[in-house]
Amino acid sequence: MSEQWDYKKAGLDLDKYEQTISGIQAHIARTMRPGVFPPPFPPRKGGKGVGGFASLFDLGASGKYTNPVLVTCTDGVGSKLKVACAVGKFDTVGIDLVAMSVNDLICTGGEPLVFLDYLAMPKDDPTLTAELVKGIADGCLESGCSLVGGETAILPDFYNPGDFDLAGFAAGVVERDKVIDGSAIQSGDAVIGLVSSGIHSNGYSLVRKVVFEAAGLKVTDRVPELGKTVGEELLTPTRLYVKPVRRLLEVHEGGIHGLANITGGGLPDNVGRILPPGKRVHITRGSWPVPPVFAWLQKCGNVADAEMLRVFNMGVGFVVIAHPTAADSIVKQLGEAGFPAWKIGAVRDGEVGVEFA
Repeated sequence: MSEQWDYKKAGLDLDKYEQTISGIQAHIARTMRPGVFPPPFPPRKGGKGVGGFASLFDLGASGKYTNPVLVTCTDGVGSKLKVACAVGKFDTVGIDLVAMSVNDLICTGGEPLVFLDYLAMPKDDPTLTAELVKGIADGCLESGCSLVGGETAILPDFYNPGDFDLAGFAAGVVERDKVIDGSAIQSGDAVIGLVSSGIHSNGYSLVRKVVFEAAGLKVTDRVPELGKTVGEELLTPTRLYVKPVRRLLEVHEGGIHGLANITGGGLPDNVGRILPPGKRVHITRGSWPVPPVFAWLQKCGNVADAEMLRVFNMGVGFVVIAHPTAADSIVKQLGEAGFPAWKIGAVRDGEVGVEFA
């Protein structure tokens, strides 16, 4: 008689999958906001969570949009996940996942509404999944959006034991006449930088090379100039800018002309991408404090100054370009909200791009 096969023998344990789903229901439930329609069904007898095939959101629930435009974003955490695996800590990379999408979404002037995740792994791991989803839920709560769905793909032939990948998808809304696309940016506008929490989630291919190979460090090694271990520093989650930026848009309506999330490409690429024709940004070196993690990274790998600026945020995680008369008020408002900010430059006429002086 030929060998008998089933799904579990092929690499996917459906009973463990149900355990995984049951373990994340509470995290999903705490992110619900008005507009999610209908709310997720409660677990059935036996703990199995039940939901539809797709999620719905009532755009009219808030009552504040008359001509809404849908805003969508997707991103991942990248090779920062390798650091999480080395440390064995997974409850913060979910925050990174949310931040990578919603920080992009608000650059349109939009409001994040819902978030979905995609997790791919070689076998079901209820504990790992719960840690990841906890971080995702924490990020959603901080951003005011609901975790309304996701997908866990068990792919034993694609991933080695211990490996996994994580991607996220955000959807939001913006009033059509309040879309921010950079077209209003004009000469004389102030360029304001908002504090980052460190490296955020970009440049980790370089980070891992210079820290673990060039410098020969381990995640458990303590770095005196940082006052923490390598793993603690590298797993610092990406700062979420939704609340302070949304508040700025309410207070300074019409005075904010451009918004940029500083991710891979640093200030040059990410500020440059929102500039209209004939406008150039001049950034003043030394106009903000650069966190010590960047000097440490540069020393670990003997990285050139220009390369540091092109790869990392260098302490500025988000940029607001605003009318000069609003600049001081914006900086003050951000500081009072716990987001230190600085006037780091200005817009001038010239070839589209960013230069440092």
